[in-house]
Amino acid sequence: MLRVIEETVEYIKRKTENFQPEIGIILGTGLGGLVKEIEIEHQLMYSNIPNFPISTLEFHSGKLIFGTLNGKKIIAMQGRLHYYEGYSMQQITFPVRVMKGLGIENLIVSNAAGSLNPEFKKGDLMIIEDHINLQPENPLRGLIESSLGPRFPDMSEPYKRDIIAKALKIAEAVEVKCHKGVYVAVSGPNLETKAEYKYLRLIGGDAVGMSTVPEVIVANHAGLPVFAISVLTDEGFPEDLQPFNLDEILEAAAKAEPKMTEILIRLVAEL
Repeated sequence: MLRVIEETVEYIKRKTENFQPEIGIILGTGLGGLVKEIEIEHQLMYSNIPNFPISTLEFHSGKLIFGTLNGKKIIAMQGRLHYYEGYSMQQITFPVRVMKGLGIENLIVSNAAGSLNPEFKKGDLMIIEDHINLQPENPLRGLIESSLGPRFPDMSEPYKRDIIAKALKIAEAVEVKCHKGVYVAVSGPNLETKAEYKYLRLIGGDAVGMSTVPEVIVANHAGLPVFAISVLTDEGFPEDLQPFNLDEILEAAAKAEPKMTEILIRLVAEL
């Protein structure tokens, strides 16, 4: 794995004139608009990067963006990878390893998720303060080079509390409603049944999605502080469960995205 990571890192350095990012950002479903706020210096398609998996979703562009956001050098993944696309957990999290190799010091992750908490409504934002991993595989399973991280990484603070506090203060200052909660990761791609939504709420979940946790596990393994935020694009309330509609989810993400973008732009400056 280490050789493959180094090969990819060296390719990216050559193509970006040794661009040195401070912060990595993973943009979730329908949340690629933050790219408009970046002073872009370089762009690389996933398909042109050696060893890099390619996003198979039509609404994920599959591009690495290098530039400046509010005074900080950043690298942004415009389009993430999911377990349900058929990739291994190691492939899904490979970009995090590469961003670490390029020199990032913090990782910001965004996603679109379904609300499990009746007090969290569609269109709200939720900062992730903890997670429950129900995905069937772990990105750290198997042989891992000791230089990449410890065999048994600590997960007592997977999302950095000091960064969460900064983000909540920013949300209050810009008058954006922002909850804190627990994110439950499932494999997908099917949505949950009424009984499953009820179960996920009973075990402590506030939102459910099909991503994020693998990347967060690997970031913690690599010693990267993480901040993660969900745009709640639908509601999984068993008593009033509505049929899944992808267009409505993408529309909800688009409407809520400017609020998330405002918080992230300001947060980047404080990291």
